[in-house]
Amino acid sequence: MSINFNWKNVSLATTGLLLLSGCATAPPKNQDNICEIFREHSGWYEDALDMQEEWGTPIHVAMAFIKQESSFRHDARPPKDYILGFIPWGRVSSAYGYAQAQDPAWEDFQKATDQGGSRTNFDDSMMFVGWYTSETQKQLGISKWDPYNQYLAYHEGRGGYKRKSYQSKPSLIKIARKVEQQAKNYGWQLKQCQQELEDNRSWFF
Repeated sequence: MSINFNWKNVSLATTGLLLLSGCATAPPKNQDNICEIFREHSGWYEDALDMQEEWGTPIHVAMAFIKQESSFRHDARPPKDYILGFIPWGRVSSAYGYAQAQDPAWEDFQKATDQGGSRTNFDDSMMFVGWYTSETQKQLGISKWDPYNQYLAYHEGRGGYKRKSYQSKPSLIKIARKVEQQAKNYGWQLKQCQQELEDNRSWFF
């Protein structure tokens, strides 16, 4: 039996797939500079402002969380788990997207805020970080301006933070200090370029 391909249709289908794949937002080229991030992805600044206005979490803190969790990759996932070291057995957790929100936490966020959203959308992920850190402040008394302790509660869950589970994880404590320093850097950088970002925003609107 012979099969005749319509190469024109194949070409159109391939082009369509390429266009769809091109819709995903690429990670920023310079992730260590918040000004460069917002210059490259101007819509992200608006999303970050919305988050800060809604939840009171500083932009530089939320952005430091996103950088640590996913390196600004929309489809980031944790590594796969293996049985006997070579048999694939799912992922180590259900964390997904920019904020690496796990399924139960994301569902709690959706119920609490009465919204849908997607973990692969930057604006929804920023809102999740804002909501989570706001709830952490309410429940544990940790300031939203305290990236070190907020990140420990974010990573371990509020219950884990209460039990001080992080104390037996020196590598996590190092990461939390890294997030703290990144937040400080972002905060200082944002002061240098915020007026420029505001001017561009005013011009756009």
